[in-house]
Amino acid sequence: MSAAPSVPDDARPTVAEPAPTRLIVTEPTHARTAPAGPASAGPGPTRTALAGPALTDLTLARAEVDRSSHLRTDQAWLDAAWAAPSTKVLVVERGRVLCDMGTELARLVFVSADRAPDGVRFLLGVDAENLAYFGVAGPLSDPSRPTVRPVPLREAGPLLSDRDAGLMTHAVALGNWHETFTHCPRCGSPTDPTLSGHARRCPVDGSEHFPRVDPAMIVLVTEGRDRCLLARNALWPERRVSILAGFVEAGESAEQAVAREVREETSIAVGSVTYLGSQPWPMPQSLMLGFRAEATGTTEIIVDADEIAEAHWYSRDDLHRAVESGGLLLPPPVSIAHRIIESWYGGPLPGSW
Repeated sequence: MSAAPSVPDDARPTVAEPAPTRLIVTEPTHARTAPAGPASAGPGPTRTALAGPALTDLTLARAEVDRSSHLRTDQAWLDAAWAAPSTKVLVVERGRVLCDMGTELARLVFVSADRAPDGVRFLLGVDAENLAYFGVAGPLSDPSRPTVRPVPLREAGPLLSDRDAGLMTHAVALGNWHETFTHCPRCGSPTDPTLSGHARRCPVDGSEHFPRVDPAMIVLVTEGRDRCLLARNALWPERRVSILAGFVEAGESAEQAVAREVREETSIAVGSVTYLGSQPWPMPQSLMLGFRAEATGTTEIIVDADEIAEAHWYSRDDLHRAVESGGLLLPPPVSIAHRIIESWYGGPLPGSW
């Protein structure tokens, strides 16, 4: 995903490649800006062109089950729903759940409430047929069939239905948080789950704490000859490239983060920034905010030599040839990076991930 090691990497290959998804491409509505001088000049104002989400059906942004947040404080309803024979429980342990991988479309393996392990319990939602779904952060049971095994979200996500992708993404995000946030940051006391697992409360000072979400921007930079900028992280193997990414810092807008990260990592200055869409990436706790940005001024790339090993401009023909030949490896389709690259390219790209 990122050309920055500190950003959660959504560019690792998945075990299986999903069927191609339909792309709805919306071109940026801003006009190209005039050159703004050399890259060494200080960054100017960053303009945002809101074109509406150009990317739809992102793999981990799919969902069918209503989260039913109004029920999280209704203890009588929660107790009744947990006791109902029809209730489905998804167990998550260290970011993995049991999936049946025996067919082209993977399926989550649910258990009944009476077979769920001990652990933090959280309401995932209620579907259109009033079927309740819960998650439990606890140990996974032994697989009951040869095709069933523990699977991480990165692998399972592209192979799940809309319903299952939404449920697993929700459960993994909450499970990761409960596994790491166990004590009050104010006084150090152990905290208790509340709001049906969507918050924790300190019994000593009464403070409430909610799941942490780290916003990270990810951007495809283009230039006047309509080439895109791809980079290789210094920790990645040869041939692996992606678009630039980085965490949004305190007191900074996502658009400002785009301009800062691109300049820090490649010395390229950008002007107008176009928002494309977002996707949760709970590995462990990120929200990826996708953008396009236009380079202004010089297109000479000077990598930071710390996080970035190399970066280059690619035309569509350059990219097609490099990916088809295996000279470049792109992020897998589960990532928003892959979808942003293909939205610029204009359709699916050949090759392996």
